[in-house]
Amino acid sequence: MARIRLAYALAFLLLLAVEVAIALFVRDRLVRPLVGDMLVVILLYCLLQAVFLVRPAAGALGVFAFACLIEGLQAVNYAAWLGVDHIGWARVMLGTTFSWMDLVAYAVGCALVRLDPRWR
Repeated sequence: MARIRLAYALAFLLLLAVEVAIALFVRDRLVRPLVGDMLVVILLYCLLQAVFLVRPAAGALGVFAFACLIEGLQAVNYAAWLGVDHIGWARVMLGTTFSWMDLVAYAVGCALVRLDPRWR
């Protein structure tokens, strides 16, 4: 079990590095908003599995629900409620704009989680 958790932790760190690189260096309308959102749910799934090692389907569903909750909060401008809408890194981490396409990207990311060998 320790090896499995280590694999998830390493995948999390790799995806985190990719996400940071996307946030810092990519300024387009495909990779940053869509691929970045797709990867973030996979990143969260890997973190969840590294810490708790839950059933893959439950983990994917939980991550998807969490991502949808955050996206819904963006629709009501929760960054302003929290008083962090003027802080650049917080705006990137929390998001500030609701988009239906983000929900699609989250769904695609969670569908890709089916590649997890433990799913079978």
